[in-house]
Amino acid sequence: MRAEGTEGFTLNQTMLRVRDPEASLAFYRDVLGMTLFQRLDFEEMKFSLYFLAYLKEGETVPEDPAERARDLFSRETTLELTHNWGTEKDPEFGGYHSGNEDPRGFGHIGISVPDVEAACARFETLGVTFRKRPQDGKMKSIAFIEDPDGYWIEILSPTGMTGAVTGQG
Repeated sequence: MRAEGTEGFTLNQTMLRVRDPEASLAFYRDVLGMTLFQRLDFEEMKFSLYFLAYLKEGETVPEDPAERARDLFSRETTLELTHNWGTEKDPEFGGYHSGNEDPRGFGHIGISVPDVEAACARFETLGVTFRKRPQDGKMKSIAFIEDPDGYWIEILSPTGMTGAVTGQG
């Protein structure tokens, strides 16, 4: 049951800072199958936001800007990539903290797939960096991959997680 006053609340987005938006967009679009929904540039502040989401079969991104904004900011679970201009060309820029080294903080995002093994086989052919393959460690039903900025992405399936939660996986 929801707390009173939270009716209509939706977890809308997770934001990750990225060094090179072209590399990150290619990864989330071509490797993970997300669609770029909206790009917003803030010239005065020298940064851009890229909003990605999974579209349902047959769904398209609305062309009308107001309709697109309404859809984007009311849908569940979008990924916002924030690019501070110049980081992609700055040799002094050391990258962003992934949260998985000390001091630990942010851990990962999760992507549900129908078949973890099949998804990982595809990632392997695409040269994706693995942090954990499904056969490694104690939890055999999940994998972890890295995006171009070193953020971890858990790859899981509803079926595999059901087994893990019930002690059968």
